[in-house]
Amino acid sequence: MANFAKPENALKRAEELINVGQKQDALQALHNLITSKRYRAWQKPHEKIMFKYVELCVDMRKGRFAKDGLIQYRIVCQHVNVSSLEEVIKHFMHLSTQKAEQARSQAEALEEALDVDDLEADKRPQDLMLSYVSGEKGKDRSDRELVTPWFKFLWETYRTVLEILRNNSKLEALYAMTAHRAFQFCKQYKRTTEFRRLCEIIRNHLANLNKYKDQRDRPDLSAPESLQLYLDTRFEQLKIATELGLWQEAFRSVEDIHGLMSIVKKTPKASLMVVYYAKLTEIFWISSSHLYHAYAWLNLFSLQKSFNKNLSQKDLQLIASSVVLAALSVTPYNQTRGASHLELENEKERNLRMSNLIGFNLESKLENREVLSRSAVLTELVSKGVLSCATQEVKDLYHLLENDFLPLDVASKIHPLLMKISKLGGKLTSASSVPEVQLSQYVPSLERLATLRLLKQVSQLYQTMKIESLSQMSPFYEFSMVEKISVDAVKHNFIAMKVDHMKGAVLFGNMGLESDKLQDHLTVFAESLNKSRAMIYPAPKKASKLCEVLPGLGEIVDKEHRRLLARKSIIEKRKEEQERQLLEMEREEESKRQHLLKKTEEAEKKRLAAMFEQQRAERIRKEIEERELEEAQALLQETEKHLKRGKKKPILDGEKLTKQTLIERALSEQLKERQEQEKRLQKVAKTMDHLERAKREEAAPLIEAAFQRRLVEEKVLHEREQQLEVELSRQRHDGDLKEKNRLARMLENKMIFQERVISRRQSEFDQRRVEREERIKQIIQAQKQERDIKRKKIFYVRSEEEKIKKMREEEEARKREEAERRRKEEAEHKAKMDEIAEKQRQRERELEEKERLRREALLGRAPEGISRPSELPAGSHTTEPVVAAPAAAAPTPGKYVPRFRRERPESSGPAPPSEPDRWGKPAPSEPDRRAAGSRAPPLQSDRWTSGSRAPPQDSDRLAGGGSRATPPDLNRLGGGSGSSKAEPWRSSRVRNPQRG
Repeated sequence: MANFAKPENALKRAEELINVGQKQDALQALHNLITSKRYRAWQKPHEKIMFKYVELCVDMRKGRFAKDGLIQYRIVCQHVNVSSLEEVIKHFMHLSTQKAEQARSQAEALEEALDVDDLEADKRPQDLMLSYVSGEKGKDRSDRELVTPWFKFLWETYRTVLEILRNNSKLEALYAMTAHRAFQFCKQYKRTTEFRRLCEIIRNHLANLNKYKDQRDRPDLSAPESLQLYLDTRFEQLKIATELGLWQEAFRSVEDIHGLMSIVKKTPKASLMVVYYAKLTEIFWISSSHLYHAYAWLNLFSLQKSFNKNLSQKDLQLIASSVVLAALSVTPYNQTRGASHLELENEKERNLRMSNLIGFNLESKLENREVLSRSAVLTELVSKGVLSCATQEVKDLYHLLENDFLPLDVASKIHPLLMKISKLGGKLTSASSVPEVQLSQYVPSLERLATLRLLKQVSQLYQTMKIESLSQMSPFYEFSMVEKISVDAVKHNFIAMKVDHMKGAVLFGNMGLESDKLQDHLTVFAESLNKSRAMIYPAPKKASKLCEVLPGLGEIVDKEHRRLLARKSIIEKRKEEQERQLLEMEREEESKRQHLLKKTEEAEKKRLAAMFEQQRAERIRKEIEERELEEAQALLQETEKHLKRGKKKPILDGEKLTKQTLIERALSEQLKERQEQEKRLQKVAKTMDHLERAKREEAAPLIEAAFQRRLVEEKVLHEREQQLEVELSRQRHDGDLKEKNRLARMLENKMIFQERVISRRQSEFDQRRVEREERIKQIIQAQKQERDIKRKKIFYVRSEEEKIKKMREEEEARKREEAERRRKEEAEHKAKMDEIAEKQRQRERELEEKERLRREALLGRAPEGISRPSELPAGSHTTEPVVAAPAAAAPTPGKYVPRFRRERPESSGPAPPSEPDRWGKPAPSEPDRRAAGSRAPPLQSDRWTSGSRAPPQDSDRLAGGGSRATPPDLNRLGGGSGSSKAEPWRSSRVRNPQRG
């Protein structure tokens, strides 16, 4: 299998193979592409590939390939682009139908080509040899070779498409269209077997749809569109079945429609129900079910009268007459009398089933079903007014058969009515579903019913009658037919009569007379024997014995009665068991017979198939052996005949004769003859053309002269008719004047009557106008009061809404004021806290400065940092440290004073030069110490003082009295014992500038 990178490459490869004549390889390549799992994602080229694929399948009649490809394509595009599948299927059906039509037209053309005068003139050598080999006629052979294969393929196409589209909600319309086209195919070509199979296929699809309700994309029958499509398909099936005469299939279609509507619990539209009952009437009439036929006609009449607004009076009379005659055609007695229990049960079930179909009951409950009978349908006819709509002849017939008692004249009065009724009927113009009504179909049944009524009434009036008299009273049948009808009536207990052919008489009697005698004759015989025995052997009269027997007599009678009942029940059980055994035996015999028949048929089919294959092989072998010789001989004879007739050059004896040379020679001779015949035809056509032209030239002046004579005659005729019309107009005018003068005498009376009528109507009009104005005033007053009440209600509602709105606004204003007040209080509280924190920080700075000065004084250093005004806070008391510094710096007797202090006692003097420390390094000068102090990182206290809001730790320090706060200058100095004890973490973070 070749793998293609793109689907388009497969299509190109297939076209290349088709161009070189390898269609099978092209079809196989496309089939491999379609069934491959590699190309399961739908693309646009897939549709073109499927078009080419189905074209190849149709050309080569590969139905199985087409089915496989369409199934795979449905899987590919089911959930992506289902319309593409629809287009492919439509193209497939169009090609199949087109090929079938072409084959049919080709077969017809061949059939017409055979219908010529000289069969040997245009017959080819191949046709001649084929006619010798095969004994078939031309039409049968052409149908078998051309038409039948394409019809088979078209039928397979319809089956394949229906199988692919079944139970698919997205392609319901295409499924219905395919079913309709298949129905039309069966109808057009009279394919009854295929129609039965098609109905069974559609029936199985619906059964599977109801059986497997969890399928994906399953059609929903409760949807109106889906239900309408299924109903249209079933009704089309019903119509085609009746047109083809398949009445059993038509009845099954009716059951399908009823079953479909029972599933969805809905009744179809009236137009469809009319078709339903119209087809039921045909089915029941064909099946001789006259009672069901009458009920179907009754329902059809009700629907037409209720829903067909265009129904004319004539059509309504015809339909009503059909209903009445159908009801009268029902046999007036029950034909199930004397039937077995099984037959009665089957008949009961059949009646219930027919009642559901006719009444279209969708419920299966027994209590909802009505009993169908002749008396019931006649009562319903009268109650629904159907009889009143029928023709007068039908009404008279109904009264004679059902109401009147005229035993001597009933047949003579019914016979002319039946003659008139047989002539009624015809096509209906306003009832499309019932195109034609023929009342003559009911005449045989009505004649039978009239004969039964005659016999029934005569039996009530006479006890004995001659056969000749009875035959004269019944003009419909001979006495032999009357005798057959009476036998059936006596069998079903409708009448009681006997025919005595020895005496030539008919005996009528009581229906229960013979049955009573047959029932009691054994009892009478037993009583007579008891009387005889008692007379011969009289019983001794013993009072004592009688007294002994009388007390136990009741018990003996009861025991004997129970014994008889038990015996009767045993007999009934034995009868039932015997009937059951007989029925089982019949069923077993029937099954064995069917099985044996089936085996016999299969064996016969196999034998015939084997014999056919053997004959076919033998015939082919003989054809292969004799074909060359026969062809050569036929061609040689044909060639010699043409050579003799045309005086052509004969075949040389030494020339080598082969099949090919003979065929070429024969074809060339036929071609030359055909060319000569065409030349002759052209010459004849030219001659005929000249002849026709000469005829027309001679006939032209004659035609003109005839035309002029016709003009003169018509002018005279016109003048005569005009004068006649003037005379008639004058006479009509004189008559109109006389009529006017006669009517002028009544003009005065007419004016008096007119004034009287106008005055009366004017008074009535004035009175009604006054009443109307009074009524209008009352209505206006009531509307005015209603508007006032409505305005008051609206005013009250609006005032209440304004009050509520005002209260809400006041509440919102109060809440805003309360929020504003709280915000101001919080701001004031915050400002106070900030001020307290600022004072606390100021106090801490002052304390730190004092501590620093104290430490410097203790260490004996000059307060250089005091000369820097930026290091002191604004507003601090600097007087005290400045004054105290000289005192602290004054030399104390007996104490060591450094050199720089001895040389510069005041802080304002220049700084002494730096001396090296104990490690030999020069001491840092004051600017260096200041620079080192400025490079130190800012402490947290500096950040606290720079902001306007104190950090969270300030509140704790303020609450604790500020004892934990450490000034930044003290941290810079480092080394203090108080600092390390108070804040050890600060001494670890800040480096001593003197050591840096």
